[in-house]
Formats: sequence, C-alpha cells, structure tokens
Amino acid sequence: MTTALAQAPMLLGMDWMDPNWLLDQFGGAFYWISLLIVFVECGLFFPFLPGDTLLFALGLFLNSGRIDIFGTPPLVELVIGFVLLTTAAFLGNVVGYEIGRAIGPPLYQRNGRILKKKYFDQTHAFFDKHGNKALVIGRFVPFVRTFITVVAGVTRMDRRRFFLWSFVGAVLWVGSILLLGFTLGQAFPSLGANIDKALLVILAFTVVPIAWELWQRRRHRTRHSAEQVDPAPAETSEV
Repeated sequence: MTTALAQAPMLLGMDWMDPNWLLDQFGGAFYWISLLIVFVECGLFFPFLPGDTLLFALGLFLNSGRIDIFGTPPLVELVIGFVLLTTAAFLGNVVGYEIGRAIGPPLYQRNGRILKKKYFDQTHAFFDKHGNKALVIGRFVPFVRTFITVVAGVTRMDRRRFFLWSFVGAVLWVGSILLLGFTLGQAFPSLGANIDKALLVILAFTVVPIAWELWQRRRHRTRHSAEQVDPAPAETSEV
C-alpha cells in the first residue's frame, strides 16, 4: 500500500498526497475536488487517489475554518460535508457496479499498468469470503474499495442488496474518518498545520482492517495445519 501511495504523484503529475498543497492551489475549490476524487476512487478504477487522506484532512480543515463553503458554523459544515461526501462515495460505487455489469468480464481479464488482474483476483477472494460485509469492510481497505464494485457487478450481485450495503459502507467510511479528523482538530488545534504527522494517524487507521484480515488468515492457516498434523482419534468399538 505504501508503494502505491508513493507512486500516486508520479501517475497524476501533481502532489495529490498533500492536502495543504491542494488547499493552497485551489482554495475553496479543494472541497469540490475532494468530492470528485472520492467519487472516482470509489467507482472509476483509480486506486491511487487518496480518499482516506482527503476525508481526514477535510475534517481538520472544516474544524479550523480553513474551509468555509457555506458560511455556517464548523459543526454544520461538517454535517453538510458528511452528506455530500457520502453521496459521492455511494454514487461512485453505483457507477462502478453498473460498469462491472455492462463490460466487467473483459475488464476483469485485462492486466494493465493500473488495472492489474491480481487486484481483481484479490478483491474477488475478499468478496467471496465476506459477502455483504465486504462492501462495508472493503471501504476501509485501499484498492479493495476501488475494485469491489466491479467485482459485484461482474458477479451480478442483486442490485438492491448492493445499493443497501454500499450505502451503509459509505456512511461508516466517510463518517468515521471525517469525524476523526474533525475531533482531532478540536483536541489538537495545531494538527492542521502539521498535516504530515496527521497523515500518520490516518495511515494507521486504514491499516487496522488489513492487519485484522491478515491475522484472521494466519489463525485460520495455523488451525488448519494443526488439524492435519494431529487429527482426532478414531472411535473404537468394544468387542
């Protein structure tokens, strides 16, 4: 994941990983650019976009007043931002799902520089294991949240079920990270000026689901190996 994040600026030609740079370059338009980035990352197969980072930074900036789009108190700005960003994340999923249903199989089989087949394969395995929960858990896992929509489309997951769990995932993802940034911005007012340190917090926050998944896998393999080495003794009947 760290390698992918490091490649993002080269792929896009700009320092998209630095929210302060974006805010300095675009001013209030950074708010609308963030909506677009969240939408694209959640549905249009660009996994290198920094959705988690932007959500966290927006929480910080809304708390400090560095972003004040609607001229309302910070808490109201937070609620408006939550609604708009959740909508962008959900609509991105819907678009990705419909693309997957329409042209998914050939897209699934290609192996380009960005759309690598291994990403689809890993996401498919994640989807098979977790089912509906994958649409919620996958939101917090970079790359998975980008590709899980097309996997759901290719496998023709029921639309109503997909829309429901995608919406739940969007609410939890946007709400938790945006609120985390806003809350930490209140507790540590200087955090917004030290965004590099703040990004370490969000990086740790997004790594937790990956670490949990790896731990579960390792425990499952260990248990499976133990069962093969020490099978249960066969029952014997008395003569």
